[in-house]
Amino acid sequence: MHSSNEPGAPDGSDAPREAEEADEAVPAIEDYALIGDHQTAALIGRDGSIDWLCLPRFDSAACFAKLLGDEENGHWRLAPKGAEACTRRAYRPESLVLDTEWETAEGAVRVTDLMPQRDRAPDVVRVVEGLEGRVTMRSTLRLRFDYGSIVPWMRKSDSHRVAVAGPDSVWLRSEPKVRTWGKDYGTHSEFTVAEGEQVAFVMTWHPSHEPRPPLVDPYEALASSVDDWRAWADRCRYRGPHRDAVVRSLITLKALTYAPTGGIVAAPTTSLPEEIGGVRNWDYRHCWLRDSTLALGALLACGYHEEAEAWRDWLLRAAAGDPADLQIMYGLAGERRIPEYEVPWLPGFRGSRPVRVGNDAVRQLQLDVYGEVIDSLSLAQRAGLPAKPHMWRLRQALMEFLRSNWRRPDEGLWEVRGPRRHFVHSKIMAWVAADRTIRAMEDNPGLPGDPDHWRAMRDEVHREVCERGYDPERNTFTQFYGSRELDASLLLIPRIGFLPPDDPRVTGTIDAIRDELAHDGFLRRYSSEPTVIDGLPGHEGAFLVCSFWLADALHLTGRTKEARELFERLLALCNDVGLLSEEYDPVAGRQLGNFPQAFSHIGLVGTALTLFGEEGAG
Repeated sequence: MHSSNEPGAPDGSDAPREAEEADEAVPAIEDYALIGDHQTAALIGRDGSIDWLCLPRFDSAACFAKLLGDEENGHWRLAPKGAEACTRRAYRPESLVLDTEWETAEGAVRVTDLMPQRDRAPDVVRVVEGLEGRVTMRSTLRLRFDYGSIVPWMRKSDSHRVAVAGPDSVWLRSEPKVRTWGKDYGTHSEFTVAEGEQVAFVMTWHPSHEPRPPLVDPYEALASSVDDWRAWADRCRYRGPHRDAVVRSLITLKALTYAPTGGIVAAPTTSLPEEIGGVRNWDYRHCWLRDSTLALGALLACGYHEEAEAWRDWLLRAAAGDPADLQIMYGLAGERRIPEYEVPWLPGFRGSRPVRVGNDAVRQLQLDVYGEVIDSLSLAQRAGLPAKPHMWRLRQALMEFLRSNWRRPDEGLWEVRGPRRHFVHSKIMAWVAADRTIRAMEDNPGLPGDPDHWRAMRDEVHREVCERGYDPERNTFTQFYGSRELDASLLLIPRIGFLPPDDPRVTGTIDAIRDELAHDGFLRRYSSEPTVIDGLPGHEGAFLVCSFWLADALHLTGRTKEARELFERLLALCNDVGLLSEEYDPVAGRQLGNFPQAFSHIGLVGTALTLFGEEGAG
């Protein structure tokens, strides 16, 4: 391996004598902001450092992995020399273009970060603008391919620095006034920017065996990106309270969409911990079927039919095949093999080992996904999305499999790595599958199939859940048959129509969950002793989407004032640029888990629509 200060590499001749700035303290998860190009995404800290970026796709190996290690695992910091955290930062309104500002003794400066929607190759564009005085800026770029393990060969080519290692090639372009040199296996730049001046950097990735792609104009890319995002956001039909938070969540979902296929990744990161220092660290850079109904509902309700149709079509392609082989998650293009392995050279976020790539939960049996797929297709049909010729045949096949298999125990919604059980939520979603299929046949009498079989199944599932999944002494449904444990997924019972909101068993379940799964004002997913359920050591934080579900359930049962108060508290958990991770630690006041999390933002949009839908109808 070669770097910019090794023999034969031309970047090491004119480095200044100043020592590198000392490493900054490790950021918190909520200290990051997101930029992306609809095929991958980067996380940028308050210090101006891009600490996570996978190229060319969300699920590719990271070339910046400081997020899960340190500076030697790859990052790109662009900030005033000697400065630490920024003074302020914000997205430009209704866009994914990030402005980060510093006020220093020399003056004030802004760095604008974006990833323009790509043509042939992914680009990271960083534009420095002087706001006041004259500020000395410093850029430190350390590329480390394959999750921080490979130092590339660096060379000069005209006005570029070019990094190559195996299949990866990255070109860094700056302006002539910027002095650049190599040192300590990195590429460094230093320059001064005065008020009104602008200096741009562009980093472009492409396969190393292909020629360099066409150059983008950074200033044109900035202007067009802002215009494109604002035009997209303007399509949002929601005009109710907290519209800014709803639009920010929708922009985040759009940023987590893999444009070539329409698949939505759960998060752009892997192994951000559910407990700092713990082992509950998973790879979320894949597409889960569990998100399908809620994501479709949010997109359709807000007027994004094109995105909803793309997600529906991804779902149809992913689910195609033998119904017995239906998986809970797939790759960005519907890939079925997502093998899990550990990356031992990365110490993990704040020492949270192991760092995992891939996800073995892909092999689990989760019967609820059959209900989620069928419910999604029903929702799409009711919304008027164009039908596909094979949609009904797929639904028939899924229903026939479920009719023969719904009695089996499974791993359940939360992908527990303990023993299989008869999870109540899984059974309820089997009921949903039968119910939605019967309704479709009632609305369209010419559809082929035997509704009597499915009606009998629906009635049997309902009867069994009410008998075996309900604890009459405590007046609550339970996590699995015969248990006393509770599960926040049971809050969905009134929303999906299994029982009406005014049924005493529904209100009893809501009250029990609210009492027993409470975590300083928010909700855990299930028992406060997760080891009992999933066999893993340690604990986790409050699961944010569950608290959104509680707000929905409170509203549906007539407690709208309490629901809105809870929603306000949840909105306050968003970081300074409006992003949410998977979980929250109310004691430490920190976000936990992969970030930003699609499920959390889907929950935010869904609850806003539930609470303010009539006010916000556009």
